[in-house]
Amino acid sequence: MATERKFSRFATSDRTLQTREIPEGGICLSAFLVISQTGHPERILMGHLNPSGPWDHIGALDAERAEMNSKGWMLPSSHLMLGESPQGAAERILKEQLGLPAQALTGPHVFSEVYGAKNHWDLEFVFAGERDQIAQHPAWTELAFVDVNETSRDQIARYHEDILAHVGRWGPARG
Repeated sequence: MATERKFSRFATSDRTLQTREIPEGGICLSAFLVISQTGHPERILMGHLNPSGPWDHIGALDAERAEMNSKGWMLPSSHLMLGESPQGAAERILKEQLGLPAQALTGPHVFSEVYGAKNHWDLEFVFAGERDQIAQHPAWTELAFVDVNETSRDQIARYHEDILAHVGRWGPARG
């Protein structure tokens, strides 16, 4: 039986969805690093991004969005580059956003969200790890292990509390 349904399968073939059929809000494929301080799972590596940093190159944020999100805590993260694997994106984030050549990570753990009236879809590849300490990096005005039990939703930028909730680091009753 032939169907008129259009499934979320994207390619260049006429049998799949074309660019004009993507939801108005768009679709993002993103990688996130949830790195806790060794022995302290409640302390998660987060930063205040430096709006003067090269975020258009290392995190897919234009200058306006970088400035808008510079006051809240964010996880090291980025949209995937065209043709990049989730693992490749995690390795790139380690290098470009944290200055680390390597880091043991588990994952990806895959989650999805839909945001806003325009039906924006996010497909999130989340990698987890631990570290004892972190050096500051010019992409951020501050990098720190933040106690998420003492951090409110309004202190976090770009809905990154959703990522923390997916991996069990953020309580659903928290506000």
